[in-house]
Amino acid sequence: MTDPAAFPVTPPASPPAPLPAVTEASYSTNTANALIHLYRAEVGKMTAYRQRLDMTTNWSVVTTAGLASFALGDVNNSHATFLFAMFMNYFFLRLEARRFRTFEIAHHRVRIMERFFYPAMLGDRVDANWHQLLLAELAKPRSPMSRADALGWRLGRNYLWIYTAVLVAWLAKLDLAQPKGWVLSFPEAFTLADIGSFPGWLVALGVALFYLHLIWLAVRAFRTYPLEEG
Repeated sequence: MTDPAAFPVTPPASPPAPLPAVTEASYSTNTANALIHLYRAEVGKMTAYRQRLDMTTNWSVVTTAGLASFALGDVNNSHATFLFAMFMNYFFLRLEARRFRTFEIAHHRVRIMERFFYPAMLGDRVDANWHQLLLAELAKPRSPMSRADALGWRLGRNYLWIYTAVLVAWLAKLDLAQPKGWVLSFPEAFTLADIGSFPGWLVALGVALFYLHLIWLAVRAFRTYPLEEG
């Protein structure tokens, strides 16, 4: 017979110890009040920066409408006005992206408290280590998204539509500059985009590369930073 001692039986592994959890009873009155006031402050900051985001978009829309009205109001006005509109919109876009990154700092803290603190106050058991997430955010504030991602997200939400309108208006302005009876043909058509000593093909190439850059930013942001809706 085989000696049973030669084949020791391994005892079954014990189940992993449950993670420490906290509930409403784990918070003192002072701690709960401090977290509630922090939550209110962060929500107030989110509201203020959301208004700033809308304000920047409004500046862009008003500036675009004013420049387009000027350029299309007289056939003698240069189409370079629309190139200036593209530049101004990019300035507003960068300003809005910076504000959006600050908005996301407050948004991230609010989501931490909504995910852990308030469920605990409502009777749910949550991981006690969630405080470390909030402490890390308070000790070293940092946006959860890069500048390129912020640019791409604001582009996808608002500015691609504005840039599309500017591009269509620019092409319409070039079309209006055609002499009567002139047949559109390439590469002669690029002369319509001439600006002083700058050849039209170079201007058109610059605009095409700029729009490709904007599209790349928008696509990259949706792939790398899937924000919550709302």
